Amino acid sequence: MRLTDLFNSRRFVLSIEMFPPKTAETSEALKRSLLSLNRYNPAFVSCTYGAGGSTRGQTLDWCQWIQQTLQRPAMAHFTCVSSTVDELSDWLHQAWQSGVRNIMSLRGDPPAGQQVFTAAEGGLNHASELTALIRRLYPEMGIGVAGYPEKHVEAPSLDADLENLKIKVDAGADAVFTQLFFINRSFFEFRDQCAARGITVPIVPGIMPITDFARIRRITSMCGSVIPLELATQLEAVRDDAAAQFEIGTEHAIRQCRELQAEGVPGIHFYALNKSDACERILNALSLPLA
Repeated sequence: MRLTDLFNSRRFVLSIEMFPPKTAETSEALKRSLLSLNRYNPAFVSCTYGAGGSTRGQTLDWCQWIQQTLQRPAMAHFTCVSSTVDELSDWLHQAWQSGVRNIMSLRGDPPAGQQVFTAAEGGLNHASELTALIRRLYPEMGIGVAGYPEKHVEAPSLDADLENLKIKVDAGADAVFTQLFFINRSFFEFRDQCAARGITVPIVPGIMPITDFARIRRITSMCGSVIPLELATQLEAVRDDAAAQFEIGTEHAIRQCRELQAEGVPGIHFYALNKSDACERILNALSLPLA
């Protein structure tokens, strides 16, 4: 089932994002987490592509596992990094042949050691170009793209970033999934600005529960998301207490999700970091119309 069908058939589209693990032990742990989260009836589960496309083969393997074992649609992340158009087209063919019907279309981050993204010779420079390629080659594919409530770190301004988002949507995207954020006001303002620019596809907030403050600080330092001062102060005060960090972080995420739900968001996309405990705690606290 492609994205448009999911959003048309559900009042609320819950989705979970995971990344391919590196070891057999962490693979088994991830399977247990996904089986546990499957009880909450997610509309789909997405699998990342890895830095520089390093896990592209595993991405499709995990998408097949999701669809066969969880009996849920899978969304495969897909980037332009280090690939020619021919190589991108070949991978799309593999994805389609393996049963994948939804793609998260991303430019991708520069490979390790590079500060600026440079397209491969014969490759693509922008997610909008990749989105257009997917839509041209596979018109029936569901396509998600990324949105940045607090601006992409490389964008010169929020207005420029929003214009780029409009180009991506016009290239064929079915929905926008946002970067993680911790201040709902940023999302609501972003949603209003999207509407003002004629972006009418679903805008889905991305939520990452804070369970390890040091790890989240590393992530936000790269993506530019802002942790509110009061929340950061609370977490810093318990930096040596993992249980307290989990409690503070998940309670903040619960408050976020309740407010987002009250404001009528079409769904929530959870960055689960391959664990289920925080997401389960949040979902147990919410009354979501999941079907």
